[in-house]
Amino acid sequence: MKSGMQSQRNNLVPFSNNEPEIVSLPNIVVSTVESKQRVEELQSFVKEVMVKGVDYGLVDGFSKPTLLKPGAEKLCEVFGFSKTADVVNRIEQWESGIFAYEVKMKLIRKDNGLVEAEGLGSCNSKESSFQQQDPYTIINTVLKMAKKRALIDAVLSATRSSGMFTQDIEDFPTPKTNITKGGREQVSKAQLQKIFHIVNEMDMPTDVAKEMMKMTFGIERSTQLTKKQASDFIQDLVMLKEVRMMDDQNNIK
Repeated sequence: MKSGMQSQRNNLVPFSNNEPEIVSLPNIVVSTVESKQRVEELQSFVKEVMVKGVDYGLVDGFSKPTLLKPGAEKLCEVFGFSKTADVVNRIEQWESGIFAYEVKMKLIRKDNGLVEAEGLGSCNSKESSFQQQDPYTIINTVLKMAKKRALIDAVLSATRSSGMFTQDIEDFPTPKTNITKGGREQVSKAQLQKIFHIVNEMDMPTDVAKEMMKMTFGIERSTQLTKKQASDFIQDLVMLKEVRMMDDQNNIK
């Protein structure tokens, strides 16, 4: 009796060995077969509907393509998601010309109104892709880029397609290279071809491309690039190409 009163005062619940142990197991909502089927359907959609160079991009030396905004929009449509975007953080320093935005994107199922996934994206005017542009003329572009990154982040999560695509071109890991005796492995032929191809696509004057390399790497000829520098330069060019495409779309609207 004394022991029982002591247990009650201490809010202790005696453990009984006679009571059966209840083990709670997680419920698997989607079976293995259904999960595999969904992946196969997504892969088929990417192969048959999505367009390389428009919906997703490929960069030499990287295994996974990067999902672009048009591709993210297509996936939203086929999965039945509506979108809402909110700017959760902003920096607007008009005196110094520094602008930065962080955006949260919500994907909402059209059939039941539930939030399927959320994504975060940020962008600022000090990024290498904007180095040669007037920061006061790209404020809207910086904001739109943050929204695009948030959208892609949310889409990859909602569609479970991160195994097929990466977040964005600047998020690619640096490819491993074999270091030469001098510690610098020169740019590959494939990388040079990729650089020339992107520059030609944008109708970028050679002098502008040289100036970009000079400002970023201290060199003026693409053949002087290392593999690491070439990889970074390709990423900058692809980002600049996307920025121009977004600006062109804004001008059309």
